[in-house]
Amino acid sequence: MPENTADAFVKPFVYETLTSKALHFTISEIQSRMQPQRPYALDLEYTQTMMAVLLFNNQPETLAMIGLGGGSLAKFCYHHLPRTRIQVVEINPHVIALRDEFKVPPDDERFKVRRGDGAEFVRFAPSPVDVLMVDGFDSEGQPPELCSQRFYDDCLDALQPNGILVVNLHAGHRKHDTFLSRIRRSFGDEVLVVGDADCCNNIVFACRGSLVQRYKPTAMRRPRHIDAATWAELRPAFDKVAAAWAKRAAD
Repeated sequence: MPENTADAFVKPFVYETLTSKALHFTISEIQSRMQPQRPYALDLEYTQTMMAVLLFNNQPETLAMIGLGGGSLAKFCYHHLPRTRIQVVEINPHVIALRDEFKVPPDDERFKVRRGDGAEFVRFAPSPVDVLMVDGFDSEGQPPELCSQRFYDDCLDALQPNGILVVNLHAGHRKHDTFLSRIRRSFGDEVLVVGDADCCNNIVFACRGSLVQRYKPTAMRRPRHIDAATWAELRPAFDKVAAAWAKRAAD
C-alpha cells in the first residue's frame, strides 16, 4: 500500500451539470457518474454490463468490490440485492471522503466501505466470496498491482467454488491483451469477454468452476427485487452478454 497519508494520493474532483454529477481525476476521463434524482441508477454502460453478473448468480450471499469511485456499483447492489453482504475496498482516502457527495449508503450490518489495498485484500481475503468485482482505477489508469498474474491468481483463491470474478479492463490499454491472458491463465477456459458500444471497456467474467453451469438464461427474466424501470435499463447489457455467450458457445 502506498505511503499511508492523504498526500500520497491524487484528489479527484466533482463535475456537475443539471442532470448529472461525475467523479474525475482529469476532465477528459470520467471515473463515475450519477443522476442526482436517481442515485441508485447505473448511468454508464460498462457498469450495466458488469451487473450482468446476475446472469451467473442472481442472488449472491457475499460480494466484494475493489474500487469505490462514485459508488455506482456499490449503491446499485446495496439497493437491489437486499440479501447480499457487500464489502468495498478503496485505497484513495479522497475518494472515500466523497461518499456522501455521491449518496453512498452509510456502513451497516451488510454494507461496509473500508480503506485498503485491493491487491492485499484479495491476497489475504478473510473469507471467500460469491462475487468479486474489480473496477479499480486511479489517476494514471489501471494500477499494475490490480493487473498482475499474482493478483488474478489471488482473485481465484478469494472466490467460493463456482464464484464469479467480474473485471473492468480498459480496452485501449497497451497491455490489455496481456491482462486478459493473465486472467485466462488463472481461470482457464472459464472466461467470457464482453465489449461495450464505444470500445472503451471490456468486461471480463471468469468463474472458479464451470461458467457453463453458472450461466442461467432464466435470469433474463426480471428478478422480483429489481423494478421494471431499472430492468429496462439493464436489459440491453444483459442481451449483449447473452449474445457474447452464444457466440462463445458456437466457436
